[in-house]
Amino acid sequence: MIVDYLSGSHPGDVEADLCVIGAGAAGIAIAHAFIGTAVRVCLLEGGGTAAEQHSQALYEGGSLGEVPFDPGTSRVRVFGGSCNLWGGGCIPLSRQDMDARDWVPHSGWPITYAELEPYYARARSYCRLEPLELGDGTFAAPTPRPPLRFDDDMLVNQVFAHSPILFGEAYRDELENAPNITVMLHANLLELLASPDGAHVREARIGSLDGRRGTVRARHYVLACGGIENARLLLLSDSVLPQGLGNQHDVVGRYFMDHPSGKLGTLTTDAPHRITRPYERRRIKGVVPSFPEIGLSRHAQRRHRMLNGRVHPFSVEGPLPKGIRALRELRLALRRSAQDENARLEARLSEALRNAPATEAVAMPDSLGLTALRLGLGIGDIARAFVHKLADRPAVMSNHVDLIGYFEQAPNPDSRVVLGRETDALGQRKVSVDWRLTPLDRHTYRAAAKLFGSEIARASDAHFQLEPWLAEDSTAVPQVHGTAHHLGTTRMSDDPRQGVVDRDCKVHGVDNLHVAGSSVFPTGGWAFPTFTIVALSLRLADELRGLLITRASSGVP
Repeated sequence: MIVDYLSGSHPGDVEADLCVIGAGAAGIAIAHAFIGTAVRVCLLEGGGTAAEQHSQALYEGGSLGEVPFDPGTSRVRVFGGSCNLWGGGCIPLSRQDMDARDWVPHSGWPITYAELEPYYARARSYCRLEPLELGDGTFAAPTPRPPLRFDDDMLVNQVFAHSPILFGEAYRDELENAPNITVMLHANLLELLASPDGAHVREARIGSLDGRRGTVRARHYVLACGGIENARLLLLSDSVLPQGLGNQHDVVGRYFMDHPSGKLGTLTTDAPHRITRPYERRRIKGVVPSFPEIGLSRHAQRRHRMLNGRVHPFSVEGPLPKGIRALRELRLALRRSAQDENARLEARLSEALRNAPATEAVAMPDSLGLTALRLGLGIGDIARAFVHKLADRPAVMSNHVDLIGYFEQAPNPDSRVVLGRETDALGQRKVSVDWRLTPLDRHTYRAAAKLFGSEIARASDAHFQLEPWLAEDSTAVPQVHGTAHHLGTTRMSDDPRQGVVDRDCKVHGVDNLHVAGSSVFPTGGWAFPTFTIVALSLRLADELRGLLITRASSGVP
């Protein structure tokens, strides 16, 4: 069942076998795995079923590093998590992404790709990508158009798939109708209360914004609140251990990573659509779509001793004909006029999550009627655009392409999430993010930009111009921003001095606490993280089923 903790109709104290905190991609996957079992699951979500300003404000925080970072708009507090606004991109990590690399400090997962591969296969079904076959760091699937051909020792075309679902919508009914699952909305975790030695979680203290307080007592607990909040909640659980749970070696919150992104340069050509068209994400009804992305080959990464990365070509439009501008203004006005407050908040968060300029910078019209008049006057422009579309050419012509890079970030213990001094509406200390880049990150941006630019220019008969901040003699702060892929703050390691959780995602030194999500990633490759989050969550669910179902069936408390 699904209950709203704000309603006051649910008991303040809850008993369960498993308490999962966070109803995003990870938490929903774990709870869903227990449907129909004898295990009683309580799934806590701090938000509601739609974005709300007062709940979202609980994610606000500060930025400490030289590269600005806004924790308040890079995640979404709602049932379904930030994936309510995700782009649907799914792709597995590669074997090299998970291996220890001698040129990448702190790299290497304690589990192998082979151990994760069966759960990637199961994640296809959960993300509804069943027809697609897996490859190493790619899907072995056709693409709508043939991609550019590259020297395989330099660049490769890796294929990602587009999941058609939002997890909150897709699995809500099943969770609501499962007799052994209780989903509690607007139930915010305040602290995990531990035994006197800190080795066992006794209960979870929860609260709502209207002052309601309660507890959840369970045999096992899973933190599944994302790459920033997982660390924050461990640090806030400090009643018994002043440094927080699982933090005996001061690792919680360290190794914070994202996928830094920025403009690498510009390609000039008489036919930019030949570069951009193969990499457009056009969906075909009834077909699970798969699209290529341009990535660095493993050979190039080893040879240049750089991190992994990809690049996407974006066509830069020329001047908009009046008719096309009017048509876009009309569409934008219709969308905005239909939005309610929650939709406007989600739109603002979605734009912040993309961290990129809007592709259509148009002014709001004075009225729909005026826009319709402009549309009628520009009907010839629209007709010409339609002819271009039939010829598989862009509606608005241009002569250059921006290359936007997306990169793996080097694990760095000085890049971290800490607690700030300010408190939120629940009285909890807000988070501060000290996002730091290393010399290896900077080397990767420069080396990769030149390699991407030169090889794509060769393959498409274009000219490449590097961005000034990437010049060898530049001392400028890297012109990159985050992509809301928060990784590493409770990283996985067999050594408790180097990580927060072990290979089974159990917190070192705490016998009944696990962590799910991208915060356990030791490294992140360039891959969109959700597919790996789901695979790891299904793996963790199997581990928990072994612990809980065996005990439940034997009557062991």
